[in-house]
Amino acid sequence: MRKLALYIRYLRKRLQTKKWVYKFFKWRYKHISNEHFLSILSIIVGLLTGLAAVTIKNLTHLIEKALETDFMHDIHRAYYFIFPIIGIGLVWLVVKFIIKKPVDSGIPFILYAIAKLKSKIPSYHTYASILTAPLTVGFGGSVGLEGPTSITGAAISSNLSELLHLNLKQRNLLLGAAAAGTFASIFKAPIAGILFSVEILGFDLTMTSLIPMILASVSAVLTSYFFMGKDILLHYSVNEKFLFSDLPFFILLGIIGAIVSIFFTRIYYRIIRFFEKFENNWKRWAVAGFFLGLIIFLFPTLYGEGYDILNHILWDNYHYVLNTANVPINHNDIWLIILFFVLLVVFKIIAMSLTLGAGGVGGVFAPTLFAGGLSGYVFAMIINQTGLFGHELTTENFALTGMAGTIAGVLQAPLTAVFLIAEISGGYELIVPIMVVAAISFIISKRVLKYSIYTMQLAEIGAIPTHDKDKFAGQLIEWEEVIENNFLPVTPDMSLGHLVHQVVTKSKRNLFPVLDEENHFLALLSLDDIRQIMFDRDMYDKIFVRDLMHKAPDVILYKKDHFPDVMRKFAATGAWNLPVIQDGRYLGFISKSKLLSVYRRKLLDITSE
Repeated sequence: MRKLALYIRYLRKRLQTKKWVYKFFKWRYKHISNEHFLSILSIIVGLLTGLAAVTIKNLTHLIEKALETDFMHDIHRAYYFIFPIIGIGLVWLVVKFIIKKPVDSGIPFILYAIAKLKSKIPSYHTYASILTAPLTVGFGGSVGLEGPTSITGAAISSNLSELLHLNLKQRNLLLGAAAAGTFASIFKAPIAGILFSVEILGFDLTMTSLIPMILASVSAVLTSYFFMGKDILLHYSVNEKFLFSDLPFFILLGIIGAIVSIFFTRIYYRIIRFFEKFENNWKRWAVAGFFLGLIIFLFPTLYGEGYDILNHILWDNYHYVLNTANVPINHNDIWLIILFFVLLVVFKIIAMSLTLGAGGVGGVFAPTLFAGGLSGYVFAMIINQTGLFGHELTTENFALTGMAGTIAGVLQAPLTAVFLIAEISGGYELIVPIMVVAAISFIISKRVLKYSIYTMQLAEIGAIPTHDKDKFAGQLIEWEEVIENNFLPVTPDMSLGHLVHQVVTKSKRNLFPVLDEENHFLALLSLDDIRQIMFDRDMYDKIFVRDLMHKAPDVILYKKDHFPDVMRKFAATGAWNLPVIQDGRYLGFISKSKLLSVYRRKLLDITSE
């Protein structure tokens, strides 16, 4: 009886809640237009994403400071090896026993959600990265916090949209606002935040989408200022202005930025792919964690995000960086210092990949900045040291523009690179060289790498969002929506009599898939193939399906062929129905008419107000 009473009370609360929700919607539709309502929500989303960014950053710093005790300093060499492994181990425990669901990587999962999940992100992502990312980075994992913060903001936006029953177009706009707000709050760079949402997530830069992004960015930045003050990740102001005589060297830096970007992306992809083959998660953690700990033990400079190191590079204080090494380095031996910095770039990329491969939760943005900053700094040092050109370069400026090169190359987002670096440097004195470096790096990287580091794996499953509404509508189509299973199968040994009496008379379709005993697709049989003999009883025991079947004009590969591929196959064959197979096994048919019908419905969803 007590359980029944509790259940009745629960139902009453649900009904009461629904009444309040109904009253709110009724009032909202009566007094607030959709446009104004979306603007209000964008401000709220900006506030919440700003709070998420502040929370993740402060928790990370709290863990870092808690580990910086006198005892830890006494064994500092050992903890550089142990802590990253412990941190990722704690992440595994949190995921397994608290979250109990996989914690997806930041930006790639947001892109996947936009392309395939109708911008719906599971609610547990609103807190999953808050619990796991600080453990990863706070214990020394060599990744950034931008990705985890982005997916937290996107999850908040998505679930708020679900709660308020927003349509697909409104959900997408709010998700774009959340991404812009998250990025803006981290770097206190609102313009770069908007461009990040446009370039990385593929949102249109129209007045309809621009206003929510602006409001969310401003709201998020103000939230960040309120809680963090004027504290920013990168502290730099341009002291030496751009000289036209430096232009050839910035062109060379753009080429170097492209080389570093290509190396960065390929190494990351190969290491991640290698660890994806491990079926045992604990084995993956042990192997990747061991090598990660070894690298950070050898290069303590790679411990954590790396913004502290970048700041000292931007201040031209390379002595600080050298003092973090485990081995003494002669501060006057410039070539040894250059070699050390080159090794830092290479091993930062490897350490980042191992952190993520071991199961850590983090992003690639901070390592991208790290690699670019050090690459630009090393390039300027080499030019200055050789003296071949009789030219003295400002190492800080080249470190700054080097970051723009790797952002443009690795993320394939040149506008984000230009405006982010311009905003964090406190002015636009270097805007011309930044644009030159970003453009050259992007052009070369794009020519070599078709996809960015975020979209490389998504491209394999056709889940990259696009500005093109026609293509985007095709991406939203789910296989289950278009595959039809009401085609009766037949076998090659089936006689004509059995076919007519047991299959044709019961079928509502005029097409029959020919399958073997293991459900492998062999061929097709149509009603036209038997029409002339189906009433000739003398042939019922003499003719079999194998005598009548014919090869399918083409087949659709399940989850390998995407909407454009399927439409090309229909156009090439002139068929109205094509079989769908997976690993040779028959799954059903897709009809051209149903596919186009579902496509038109998706197109209406993303264009409706």
